[in-house]
Amino acid sequence: MPVFAANLSMLFTEADFMDRFRLAREAGFTGVEYLFPYAWPKEDLKRELENNGLTQVLFNLPPGDWDAGERGIACLPDRTEEFRAGVDQAIDYARVLQCKQVNCLAGIPPESLDESEAWQTLVDNVSYAAGRLEGEGITLCLEAINSRVDMPGFLLDTSARVLQLIEAVDGGNVKLQYDLYHMQVMEGDLIRSLECLLPWIGHIQFADNPGRHEPGTGEINFRNVFAALDRMGYGGWVSAEYRPSGDTVASLDWFRQGA
Repeated sequence: MPVFAANLSMLFTEADFMDRFRLAREAGFTGVEYLFPYAWPKEDLKRELENNGLTQVLFNLPPGDWDAGERGIACLPDRTEEFRAGVDQAIDYARVLQCKQVNCLAGIPPESLDESEAWQTLVDNVSYAAGRLEGEGITLCLEAINSRVDMPGFLLDTSARVLQLIEAVDGGNVKLQYDLYHMQVMEGDLIRSLECLLPWIGHIQFADNPGRHEPGTGEINFRNVFAALDRMGYGGWVSAEYRPSGDTVASLDWFRQGA
């Protein structure tokens, strides 16, 4: 079976954030991720990781004003200075947390912004981030997020768009972050897609569809998908990034039963 991590922004939300590390360990996870670490002192996060024997698998670059609806600023020409400062902040956290992967959210360009300008800004910013992160031994992941349900207007909404960006950036440490939920919404044909995209995939996340809940609540056959990842020889992390339909521990039957 794949090696699973828990996304603490979505799982164990019945508890305070710092308590979720212990709950993840008690549930059997060996790795954790979360959307953003910046609201907490990095030394406190490091302590919880070490006390619970957990690996920090991934977190995102600063996204702008998340609470106001911003979903990344990498494509916004007037936010380049802020984006680059965010790369420095992410590196500062990644060093302390010994995190070897950071995800970049492309963002939702305003209708007033020319699409070609948004794309070129994204290419330039990702190139900058990739160069800075490469010097730290960190992989830069790029995630396609569905624009049909969760993030209308998101600039990178298919795996093909991410591959186009990876080709434009041409960085050896730039990878596709493949989210089974988002790509089921946008593309389907998950196992065949994973087989084709495997050389570019650096990280995998999942939730069932529809609803973005735990495996077994929707249409995705996770047992088959996870078995296919084993056959393909995928050796990276697979992170549970779903909203439990009830209690988190009760939602982990898929994990306890070996998916």
